[in-house]
Amino acid sequence: MEFKDYYAVLGVDPGADEKAIKTAYRKLARKYHPDVSKESNAESRFKEISEAYEVLRDPGKRAEYDQLRRYGQAGQAFEPPPGWRPSGGFEDLDGNVHFSEFFESVFGARPGASGNTRWEHSGGRRGQDMEMELPLFLEDTLSDEPRTLNYQVPRYSADGRRLENVQKTLNVRIPKGVADGERIRLKGHGAPGRGGAPAGDLYLVVRLVPHPLFDVDGHDLILTVPLAPWEAALGTRITIPTLSGKLQVTIPGNSQSGQRLRLKGKGLRNRAGGAGDLYVVIKIVMPTTQDEATQKLWKQLADKASFNPRSEWRD
Repeated sequence: MEFKDYYAVLGVDPGADEKAIKTAYRKLARKYHPDVSKESNAESRFKEISEAYEVLRDPGKRAEYDQLRRYGQAGQAFEPPPGWRPSGGFEDLDGNVHFSEFFESVFGARPGASGNTRWEHSGGRRGQDMEMELPLFLEDTLSDEPRTLNYQVPRYSADGRRLENVQKTLNVRIPKGVADGERIRLKGHGAPGRGGAPAGDLYLVVRLVPHPLFDVDGHDLILTVPLAPWEAALGTRITIPTLSGKLQVTIPGNSQSGQRLRLKGKGLRNRAGGAGDLYVVIKIVMPTTQDEATQKLWKQLADKASFNPRSEWRD
């Protein structure tokens, strides 16, 4: 089995904080998402990126992985050190194997993803239920346009022997307003039964692909909006993105960093037909360069303004 360097997969340093890891994952997940990427290895890269993020976003798993990094190098054969036991973060259930052999040897098998499937061979039994992740862009949750799913199910001979997997294609209409982690049941589309028994069910687990601009909080969206100091001080009218198009928003004068403006109903749809809200979070950003004239103006403002941002501090 090959050692996986999850930090290298995401392109971050081993000391990267949670924000850096999340930012790197967002960028790569967007680039290699199989629905939009033209890269020949998009699907395998997307799975690799998802696996790395699954480990590094979780403090417990990351701590375990950091211990193992002392025993392995990327691309080289790897065996866990003597006495190592998987953390048990995932149950070892039959189903599609989504993550790599390395992941399962360290953290245990995880139910629900794509790959080869292990099935017990006995006759006259209902087919196994299957589970696979369904990555969705935030924009996809606004419509219920049919999506094409490709996945594999096992095939059996008349005497119950396991044969090769066969490819299945399914057109599925995903309901508007699905949430991250929601499970959708497709009855009878799992593994075939044996001895005349019915097929199992297929469960789709919705995974919202991180957006480069919006954070998700339930059905609410959060958009950080950079403002120049004078825009925050004087107020301004700006155009911001939403999932359904651009929108003009008035920023009041004397706005502060971290201040939130609520745009009702501009968040994600919910299954009841309503929608969450969009929260605009103000972030004041200084110019990266300043010429002499600009610095002079700042100096004049400093001399004239009777404002001490640390007035609440006590000696």
